[in-house]
Parts: sequence; structure tokens; C-alpha cells
Amino acid sequence: MADHVDRVLEQWGRQRPDLDASPMAVLGRLSRLQQLVSTEQKRTFAAHGLDAPSFDVLATLRRSDPPHLLTPAELMRSAMVTSGAITQRLDRLEGRGLVTRAPSESDGRSVVVGLTDEGRALIDRALPDHLATEERLLGALTRPERDALAGALRGLLESLGDTQAR
Repeated sequence: MADHVDRVLEQWGRQRPDLDASPMAVLGRLSRLQQLVSTEQKRTFAAHGLDAPSFDVLATLRRSDPPHLLTPAELMRSAMVTSGAITQRLDRLEGRGLVTRAPSESDGRSVVVGLTDEGRALIDRALPDHLATEERLLGALTRPERDALAGALRGLLESLGDTQAR
């Protein structure tokens, strides 16, 4: 069975046989996959009154060590967005009563962000549905295939400098 990317590669093979278009086999499929995944995740998040950025902030707070408090800078690094984008996200979430901002006890010049009870309950309801969506999206792959794909993608990300100290 062929997919859209196979057709693109075939066309380039006919039109520019002098070029190696094989990188498109991987990157084209990753791009199409991201579009499909994003659509499904948006549907899942919307069922809980969330969007992807809001889910990201709530999930980042929830998975952090107790007492689940992070500075806006820590959230910004986790989400890989600008300080302005984090501020907008936090303003929206605080307006909905899902997070709080309070002065840091250890550094009076900064604030910490935490989940409200409502925010924690919402992320605890949304997370199982999010994981079920991801499970469904990966349903065609066996566990060994998933592990191999995850390892290959990790290696590619590391080769591009996307690493994180533990």
C-alpha cells in the first residue's frame, strides 16, 4: 500500500532523478503524522475545555514534584515558548481558576505557579483521555516497534542538539 509521501517521492524521482529525495520519506511522513496527531489531540483537549497550550501548562505542573509549584521561567523552558506566551497562558488559566500565582517563599522577587484544586482535578480527568488518544494513534505498532521508533527519534533529536540534563 502506498501513501501520499510515496507519490511525492515517485514524482520527484521522475522529475529530478539526479537528486536523492529519500529524506522526504522520513520528514514528509513525520510532518503528515504531526498534523494527524495534532488534530486528534485537539479533539481530546476540547472535550475537557482545553487547548494544547493549556494542557501543556497544567500537565507540566501536575508532573512536577510536590508541591507542584514552578516559576514562569521553569514553565517557559518546559514548553519552549517565549515569556510573553507563558504570561498569556497563565493569565487565561488563572482567569479560569485553574492555576494560582503567588510570591516565591525562597525569592521574594519571583512568583511561583501552582494548580488549584479545580486545575488538578481537570488535568487528572484529561490525562487518561489524552493517553487513550495516544494509545489509539499508536495502535498499529507493536511494543517493540514503538520502542524502536522512540529510540530512533531520540537519537535523531540528540543529534540535532535537543538534549536535556537529568
